[in-house]
Amino acid sequence: MTRKEIISLENVSFSYSSQSFLENINLKIFEKDFIGIAGPNGGGKTTLIKLILGLLKPKSGKITLFGKSPKKGRQEIGYLSQYENVDLDFPATAMEIVLLGRIEKKLIKFFSERDRKIAEKFLKKMGVWDLRERKLNELSGGEKQRVFIAKALATEPRALILDEPLSNVDVGAREELFKLLKELNKSIAIIVVDHNLEILSKYSKEIVCVNKCVEKGAKYHEIARVHGKGKVMY
Repeated sequence: MTRKEIISLENVSFSYSSQSFLENINLKIFEKDFIGIAGPNGGGKTTLIKLILGLLKPKSGKITLFGKSPKKGRQEIGYLSQYENVDLDFPATAMEIVLLGRIEKKLIKFFSERDRKIAEKFLKKMGVWDLRERKLNELSGGEKQRVFIAKALATEPRALILDEPLSNVDVGAREELFKLLKELNKSIAIIVVDHNLEILSKYSKEIVCVNKCVEKGAKYHEIARVHGKGKVMY
């Protein structure tokens, strides 16, 4: 059965100022993929995600999301950044945070009954419905991440990108978080950037290794896809 392509990078290169950073990247992601993105610090993982989302422009090459430009196609993607831009001491409840995910879908900036039903749906999917009236600063690290993921899901995306979702999440909560992502993967594509190769290899269908290499004094990047559910070495 042919899988439908949702994200495509063809010969993509990117530079910071005059310094080449990513070179000739080729990558295709399909619907209902569960992709882990791994690599060393400074290896280009977050830069790759920002290019996909159109937050950075490539020096050369072509990027499409759902057959559209990144700027248009990213409306179909839920995104949790490495450092979610929310004041953790702001007196908002978990429900209010998730409702913020509905704003980008609306021309009129008030929340309807449908918005509240969608927020309820994803709070329940992420196992934090009972925490809906709790303030953000009353939640544990793992609970906060579940709320933020529910916020990203409230946009009703066709793919979900998570950059370092295990940050500030204790060891016991990590497996539960990935089990929830595995369940979500039945209906949408999941792309997770993380350093934890053990958990990525356990839950991802494939792992994309982004690695800066040095050969004969020349720097370049390579992307390799390997099957998940096993030990990964590179």
